[in-house]
Formats: sequence, C-alpha cells, structure tokens
Amino acid sequence: MKFTKMHGCGNDYVYVNAFRELVKDPSAAAIRVSDRHFGIGSDGLILIRPSEIADCEMDMYNADGSRGAMCGNGIRCVGKYVYDHGIVDHPEIDVATGSGIKHLKMTVENGKVSSVTVNMGQPEQTSGLDETILVDGKEWKFTGISMGNPHAVVFVEDPWTMDLPKIGPSFETHERFPDRTNTEFIHVVDRGHIDMRVWERGSGETLACGTGCCACAATAMLHGIVDDRVDVKVLGGTLTIEWNRTDNCIYMTGPATEVFSGEIEGL
Repeated sequence: MKFTKMHGCGNDYVYVNAFRELVKDPSAAAIRVSDRHFGIGSDGLILIRPSEIADCEMDMYNADGSRGAMCGNGIRCVGKYVYDHGIVDHPEIDVATGSGIKHLKMTVENGKVSSVTVNMGQPEQTSGLDETILVDGKEWKFTGISMGNPHAVVFVEDPWTMDLPKIGPSFETHERFPDRTNTEFIHVVDRGHIDMRVWERGSGETLACGTGCCACAATAMLHGIVDDRVDVKVLGGTLTIEWNRTDNCIYMTGPATEVFSGEIEGL
C-alpha cells in the first residue's frame, strides 16, 4: 500500500490515495499503521476517496481503528494532498466528510499549499455552559460542543502541567458521553489567545485537534471572554479560529505539511 505521512500542527495521519489504492480493512489498517514502534506512526489513517457530491471524500479512522466523522487538521492535509498531487487544479474545493461537506480555501505558495482555511460549519451546544460532572471523584465543569464530533471543553488554570494520561480516559469513557468524547482542557490567556491540551477519543493525547480548537474557541466566545477571532495554542503549534456571526459558521486556518511518502506491505 502506498501512503503519504502528513500533519497539521503535529496531529499526524497516514494518508492513502484511494483513487488508486484499495484498502480492504481500513480499521485494521489504521491500527497497524498508527503504531509508533511497529508501524508508520500516526494518530490514525485517512483515506482520500472519489466523491460524487464533492471534489473528494475524507474517510477517517482513529489509531484504535474506530471511524471518525470529522478531523480538522486532517481535512487541511487532504486539501493540500489533492492540490499538490494534481487531483484538483483549483485552490477552493469541497470535501465530503462524515459530518457533511466542508469548503476549503487554500493558500498556495510556489505551487504548493502552505495553509488552509476550512469552513467548519455551525457549532452545536450539547450541554449547558457550565454543566457539572463527577470524574474520578472530583467535580468538574464542562461545556459540550459538537463540531460534527463531540467535545467537552473544560477551563483550567494550567493545562500544560495536567496529568492528562490519567484524567483524559476518564472523561472519554464517562457515562455522560455514551459515544465517548474528545476533551479539551483550556486556559484563556487574553481575549485573543487560548492555550489548549486535548485528549482525543480513540487516539489519546495528540499534539493538536482542529475540531477541538474550534470547540474551545466557541466555548470561550459563548462565555464572552474572548473576541470572535482567536489564536489557539496547542502542543504542536497554533490555529486561528474565527466565528463569523453573519453566517454563524466557524472558520479554522492553519498549516498542512507533507512529511514523507512510502510503501507498506501486507495491507
């Protein structure tokens, strides 16, 4: 199987051009390629498929083999891949995902895509602004936001020093979230900047999460403590999130990087 390794702010996936390659069992393939010791090493697998309703389709699988509906960092890399590899010849495209069609606008420098802005759609509030939940014997307050996938956003004083490998799984599998959840632990630095760490369902802690950045920005905006355009700093870099109140959509802008290409046997 031919593949390309790509990342958005360190949120890395193995990408397969399913216009040409056939992956018989994507879930099993995702588990194998994601292993950082015995595989390629990634947060999951993304198949770039033909689509009858868009320029292409993103079919995304987490590191544990579970299928995901949406991936913000992943879709930026899909845009870069299809443009840089000649599948499309225009810098604005539509990509079909498990959470609907997303519109991408790509910035091209020297013939290659350097950054991508994605219309992520309307944020959907799935809880009160400060719903209380008991996790590992401690009360926490969270705000539930769906960006096509579920998020629980938690305000903390210092996300960088948290024991995320301990608390993250407890949020992900909590009975309050029957489909499991992504959890963002955030600190508002000022009206234009947020710090965030994320525990992604099915993948664990990742260096970035595009939908998570959108969810945490929307939460802080709903609380009225940041402006409608903010930079969200994650372990792997920074994404810019804007809530356009006119069309009520969230726009995410960030880099997309190709790392290397290769082949792996047995898939």
